[in-house]
Amino acid sequence: MTEVIPAVLAKNINDLRQKIANVVNIARIVQIDICDGKFVESKSWPMDRDDKESIALILDEEEGMPYWENLDFEFDLMVKDAIKQFDFFVRLGAKRIIFHLEAENENELKEFINSIDPYTRENLEIGIAINTTTGVEKLFPFINSIDFVQCMGIEHIGFQGESFDDRVLNQIEDLKSQYPDLIISIDGCVNEETAPRLVKAGANRLVVGSALMRSFDVKETMKELENL
Repeated sequence: MTEVIPAVLAKNINDLRQKIANVVNIARIVQIDICDGKFVESKSWPMDRDDKESIALILDEEEGMPYWENLDFEFDLMVKDAIKQFDFFVRLGAKRIIFHLEAENENELKEFINSIDPYTRENLEIGIAINTTTGVEKLFPFINSIDFVQCMGIEHIGFQGESFDDRVLNQIEDLKSQYPDLIISIDGCVNEETAPRLVKAGANRLVVGSALMRSFDVKETMKELENL
């Protein structure tokens, strides 16, 4: 069965809460798209830091992420210098953290991942994302240090509703040929039309944004995608 992960791109904490509410008791993990306006053009919660009060309450453990009792969270860090902000995202409640290879110095990123405290690492999955324009060989030095890879299904990242980029299919096939057991997640333009092609190529996880948020029956749409 394919793992389907709802993706949320939120302007503020209230927007985040409302969007997550759509998948409570349906999904077990939600991806929070985090954009800084630097690595990608868009900016999302919590990078504008306008809602300092809600962020402080979460960091101080006076409150948790919305619906934290029912869900785990995967943070997709479309940000510059994510390494420097790693502790911040761990404290927000991440179960999985995704670094974008193009946003970091590759040597520094590899060294950092290998230096993460063992206790933290035991409770946190680490993934690396690559754009459709990046060769998969760039990931090879990281494979033994990470839990999964995320291939982007769109060229223009940081936005939902973008067009599908067929190059991701070759990336999936190339990675699976080299590393058959590697978990591959796909994020970007995953819907009823593209999902069968992605799963056939070897994708294990489908990160779905617009197709779920616009669905009249989120539970049924997720079920259909899971059973591909």
